Amino acid sequence: MTKYEPHTYEPTKEVAHYPDDEIDLRELFLTLWRGKWIILATTIAFAAAGVFYALSQPNIYQASVLLAPTQEEGVANGISGQLGGLASLAGINLGGGGTNKTVMAKEILKSRAFLTDFIHRHDLVIPLMATKAWDMRENQWVIDRELYSPSNNQWRTNEDGEVLEPTDWDMVNKFKASHLSISENKENGMVTLSVKSQSPPVAKAWADMLVKDINEHMRQQDVRESEARIAYLEEKLSETNIAGMQQVFYQLIESETRTVMLANARDEYIFKTVDPAVIPQEKSSPKRALIAIVAVMLGGMLGIFLVFVIAFIRNSKTPVT
Repeated sequence: MTKYEPHTYEPTKEVAHYPDDEIDLRELFLTLWRGKWIILATTIAFAAAGVFYALSQPNIYQASVLLAPTQEEGVANGISGQLGGLASLAGINLGGGGTNKTVMAKEILKSRAFLTDFIHRHDLVIPLMATKAWDMRENQWVIDRELYSPSNNQWRTNEDGEVLEPTDWDMVNKFKASHLSISENKENGMVTLSVKSQSPPVAKAWADMLVKDINEHMRQQDVRESEARIAYLEEKLSETNIAGMQQVFYQLIESETRTVMLANARDEYIFKTVDPAVIPQEKSSPKRALIAIVAVMLGGMLGIFLVFVIAFIRNSKTPVT
């Protein structure tokens, strides 16, 4: 039988352990310093590209007009209220109330049908689709002769023989994306219509034309609707011999006639101009200084990224001893 001998345990000293992935700021700084020329080269390259891009972009000018919805939104709703009740009693549904006229006008302003008609009515196809610059000295458009020939008023053809004349779809897309902007102040209901263009006077002219055309469009629409109601009421009037019903029809016809008269007497039918558009004297874009700063920052970040990638590749190839 063996004799048990107690074993004495000696306390072990704790050894400091540093994980391999701990960031060494000194090594990090040395890595960046060794790759300083790469960082500098990419920064300079991006800065040069940013400056070149900024300088190559044409000046864009913006003209804005502040609009207020008219107090009597939709004068054409002459059968609202008591007269609407009379129409219901007569068994007639002539429409009334409905969608807010201001909301409808804003949507029509952005609609393809309205903008297509606007572009063709004012002969904006060439200024919109076949120009490349605005000559400030001559105060006229510089035509892109690779797209359009002003001498014979014809569009060019491409290598496949296809005519480069834009479609209505193309024109509306470009107008909405590059020129037209509509915003509304939710607190007071004011609407701001803005038009951007390389030409300061054209930006103002197009903004004025848009306001005039939407007011005229909405006015004519309401006049047509009221005249159709009047014709309908007169037809119903001729079909009844009941004195009470005749009185209802007379009142409804009177209301619709008043609607037509008031609509024809108002130029600013839906939108009233609070602050008219003026010819802009300062460009709204491009922000050349901002473009250059962003390009420098991107170049610097890319340079730092490349330095770290190169350092990582080198360390991975170094054999571990």
